[in-house]
Amino acid sequence: MVIHHGIPVLRIFDEQIARRFYVDALGMTIDWEHRFEPDLPLYFQVSRDEFTLHLSEHYGDGSPGGVVWIAVDDVRVLHDELMALPFDLLHQRPGFEKHGPGGPGFSLGDPFHNQLRFAQPE
Repeated sequence: MVIHHGIPVLRIFDEQIARRFYVDALGMTIDWEHRFEPDLPLYFQVSRDEFTLHLSEHYGDGSPGGVVWIAVDDVRVLHDELMALPFDLLHQRPGFEKHGPGGPGFSLGDPFHNQLRFAQPE
């Protein structure tokens, strides 16, 4: 028996805003989308490299303010990539911690008050 990697589920409130942040800004790919009916909430999966995340408009799927800790091989490269984006894509300029929890890294808030904490394990 093997327990595999978990996939965090973050609550979102607007699919277009979520797409702009997670796909356009963070460079993630939409792997699949699900709706029970056309006018019902969206549930979808995004990924980049080995990181996978589920985003949900469903009322019972998480609450705003969640935190996801994400290991990155070279967190400085990712930070530089995000800092080079036009401000209107992220609406923030995250600082960089040389000695953060879990290694050097930075925290990025999504438009729905969830925190993505990127770190390079030492």
